[in-house]
Amino acid sequence: MDTLYLKALHLIFVVTWFAGLFYIVRLFIYHREAADKPEPERAILIRHFLVAERRLWYGITWPSAIGTYVFGLWMTYRIYGLILPGWLLLKLAFVFGLTLYHFSCQYIFSRMQKGFLPYSGIKLRIWNEVATVFLVSIIFIVVLQGQGNWIWGLCGLVIFSLLMFLAINIYKRIREKKKEA
Repeated sequence: MDTLYLKALHLIFVVTWFAGLFYIVRLFIYHREAADKPEPERAILIRHFLVAERRLWYGITWPSAIGTYVFGLWMTYRIYGLILPGWLLLKLAFVFGLTLYHFSCQYIFSRMQKGFLPYSGIKLRIWNEVATVFLVSIIFIVVLQGQGNWIWGLCGLVIFSLLMFLAINIYKRIREKKKEA
């Protein structure tokens, strides 16, 4: 198979994998918040979220993760063989981190499917942004391919992460003020 087709398929699966990771945690947030609703609203919402989570996780997110790995590794082998450039090793380290994030979401998913709600809505909102940090990091690594100073890149990543967490805290305060009013 031509390398460009492998790259296209890899990118399609990367996009759908991230879409699944972003949306599954959003569903976890809604699921968690539904548990605080009065009956019968709570039961109806939780049944809905259990089904939606299962369909998303096993119908899109897991197949996309597998497709990302299959086509990414195939393409990498076709282009580089077994001698990988430094930027690609760094990218693969972030992909490994993303995979650990995926398995952490699997843990949360499994717990929630059994009726356990392990985290608060705000913790899940913070957790949702972790995938964004991985996405931004991986894209910059691939696009720049080691052309920049890694210290500046790391500083940018830290600043980006801090700004995201600041935005989450501001959002939390706004929600709390609305509840009080």
